[in-house]
Amino acid sequence: MTRDEEIQRVAAEAECLYTQAQVEAALDRLAEEITARLADRHPVLIAVLNGGIIPTAGLAMRLAFPLEIDSLKAGRYQGETTGATMRWLLQPALPLAGRTVLVVDDVLDEGITLAEILRHCREAGAAAVYSAVLVDKQLGREKPCRPDFVGLGAGNHYLFGYGMDYKGYFRNWPGIFACKTVY
Repeated sequence: MTRDEEIQRVAAEAECLYTQAQVEAALDRLAEEITARLADRHPVLIAVLNGGIIPTAGLAMRLAFPLEIDSLKAGRYQGETTGATMRWLLQPALPLAGRTVLVVDDVLDEGITLAEILRHCREAGAAAVYSAVLVDKQLGREKPCRPDFVGLGAGNHYLFGYGMDYKGYFRNWPGIFACKTVY
């Protein structure tokens, strides 16, 4: 099967878990929770690239208080459906020392990458480090970290849409979808 055939098949077979309206409602709720806890702290929002771009943008537009936005790129998958080695490709440009940091990512899967990112922010001297994920996957086992803010929950499916991808594709899909088959 060619890559194009694979992508078309994944899209055709996918199950919509959350519509765009449901995701937007979750972002509204997340913004309210984040505002209640962080509005007076002038935080740095850090988008975890690439998946965190869309959730970060969605949240930032709903947060009506002073903040700064930066990004980092670290991960294990690098365009594939599995991965083991953590790779740092981009560090935040803003200094984190003494700041309140909110790391925003698309999905908390096993939690290994997010735990490492949170550790990195603490080691950079952040005064407080929080995390927000659009989706927390329920794996039925303990994870090395728990996000402070969670938009939606999902079962142990390979997900795409609203920042999450299937081999680099479908981050732009307006909803959250589960793959029927992962090739």
